[in-house]
Parts: sequence; C-alpha cells; structure tokens
Amino acid sequence: MSRIGRAPVSVPRGVEVNVSGRAVAVKGPKGELSVPVGPGVEVRQEDGSVVVTRASDAPEHRAMHGLTRSLVQNAVTGVTEGFTRTLQIQGVGYRGALQGRDINLQVGFSHPVLVTPPEGIEFEMPNPTTIVVRGIDKQKVGQTAAEIRRVRPPEPYKGKGIRYSDEQIRRKVGKAG
Repeated sequence: MSRIGRAPVSVPRGVEVNVSGRAVAVKGPKGELSVPVGPGVEVRQEDGSVVVTRASDAPEHRAMHGLTRSLVQNAVTGVTEGFTRTLQIQGVGYRGALQGRDINLQVGFSHPVLVTPPEGIEFEMPNPTTIVVRGIDKQKVGQTAAEIRRVRPPEPYKGKGIRYSDEQIRRKVGKAG
C-alpha cells in the first residue's frame, strides 16, 4: 500500500470538502478548488478527514492512489494558507517593477519584458530584484514562476539571470587567461 496514499488528509476548520462523482471540491477562506479523481481510486470523508483508497494493486491504481491524495492535500493547503514561490533577479542593471497586476522586467534585452499573471495568481515585489508569486493552486504558482524564470534563466559563468530563491547555480570557470 502507498505510504503517501494511506495517510488521511485532515480537514481544518472553515474548509468544506464535497466528494461528488469523479471530483473533489474544496472550499476555504482563500478560495475554491476542484480536484479530479483518477480511475481505480475512491475518495470518501470520515470524521473530519478525507481518506483515499484504491481498487486493486495494479500499477496504474497504485500510482493514482498517492497522486490523488497529494492533490487533495495540496487543495486543502491552498485554500487555507496558499502557496508562494520566490524568485531572485541577479545581474548589473537587471530589475523588475510592478505595473498594476503585471511585472515589467528589464533583464538585459533591448526591450522590457511584460509578464501578465494568469487568473488566480498575484505578484508582489518587496524590492526591485525579488519577485513573489502567490496563489491557491500549487501547479499554477509553480508554472507561473517557471515562465518568469524562462525569460532569462541564470547563466553558468557570472550567474546573471532570474533564479528561484533556493536554487544553487553551478558556476563554470570560463576561459583560462
């Protein structure tokens, strides 16, 4: 049995979980999310928690068991606390600025790059070289952060570019003088 799938998902106060057919709807103080339930997996509520069980030990069912439990847990965490991803801009003259909901990035191109957030995502810039991506959907937050990083990924010689705050860049030596 999957160790991840076996653990019940505790539902905190103020969060409603509705299991209907092949979807689980989670509603909380920050918003509402829906999680699809894969084949061979059953989701049910038991006294303040959500339990995920599988139909058989087939590899497809085993894979969907842990995945479905993780998706439900992420939905519950998202509607209560939300998710954040922090990016750092490094390089001489590299900076960003908030323009309404969008971010205007100046990262070494001849033109500024404008990044617009998708629905349910918001940006915050505590200083010109730090971008914080916030939202309730973990997948959307990560995807948006990856798209911002893709504008100017960090290069291995000087480390210039946009990186995750916890990312380590492997530096190369460069030409021998």
